[in-house]
Amino acid sequence: MTQTRQSPSGSRLEGLDLARFVAFVGMVIVNFKIAMGAESGDGVLGALTSALEGRAAATFVVLAGIGLGLSGLRGNDRTLSVTIRRALFLLVIGLLNMTIFDADILHYYAFYFLFGALLLPLGSRGLFGIVLALNLAFTVMILTLNYDTGWNWEAYTYSGFWTPAGFVRNLFFNGWHPVIPWLGFLLFGILLSRISLAERVTQRKLILGGAIALAVAEGISAVLIAQLAPIDPELVALATTGPVPPMPLYTLAGLGAACLVVGLCLRFSDSLASVGVLGLLVPAGRQTLTLYIAHVLVGMGTLEALDMLGGQTIAQAVGAALLFCLAATLYALIWARWFKRGPIEALMRKLAG
Repeated sequence: MTQTRQSPSGSRLEGLDLARFVAFVGMVIVNFKIAMGAESGDGVLGALTSALEGRAAATFVVLAGIGLGLSGLRGNDRTLSVTIRRALFLLVIGLLNMTIFDADILHYYAFYFLFGALLLPLGSRGLFGIVLALNLAFTVMILTLNYDTGWNWEAYTYSGFWTPAGFVRNLFFNGWHPVIPWLGFLLFGILLSRISLAERVTQRKLILGGAIALAVAEGISAVLIAQLAPIDPELVALATTGPVPPMPLYTLAGLGAACLVVGLCLRFSDSLASVGVLGLLVPAGRQTLTLYIAHVLVGMGTLEALDMLGGQTIAQAVGAALLFCLAATLYALIWARWFKRGPIEALMRKLAG
């Protein structure tokens, strides 16, 4: 959830801010759906929210990798030290957030950034190899370890998180966004930062490649599920493109979705700017860390005050999420008139550089 960096040529890629806004909206919809206990069902809204699960968060992490990679391309000698300090900041904020929101992603971000900064000097082949290795490692882990340890799947609660063993297990293996294999999304973002994102041909390749990867992942998953379901229903979980557990097909689908969103936002940002839409959305895209915290404290806090946490319909969940995103967009527009950064972003910059 870092701010978009300058491109190597010095021009800001506002399409990345737009992509971050789109991913934020998707994440709010998913989290509100979970918090409000809404079932997906078979309708259009159900299909939409199911498609967003895991994809929006993956896109966020890829965008964070792009930001980190662009910082490295600018030759910033302080990238490692600043990133480590920001990782510590995110770890503290994330753990505080965990006390009220079990599905927090910020404390995972802290470790994504830490490992990402350490791996930043590697060449593209090395980074891609690590992405593959992370997914292979997770496959081996889920086949040899008990993925259900600590989980109460009926209540979606995790016991033992605040113990050393439980924290490490949740962080690296069976949490909501485990480092293995989720770190691969950030590393892939670093890879994307090394290509000419401002070029139309690159944007078209991202759109086409992302759509193909997403379709291939879903197609292979459908075939495997049809084959495995009659044999052992538990094996179906290994062939899905859902984020829990994050199997290789999920990673492929998540990377495809991220490429598609990034490519589309970069490609059409100029068109949206010409009609005045981009300027309305970019301020929110530049302070998604603040808005992420707000969607928990303010958004879900309001839902709790209205007694809407649990037992709601998918339409109510999507409606509440969109209403919050509208309010967040208006807030960001007003805030940006007087301040360059969001309050949490400014605090992080002050404390961590």
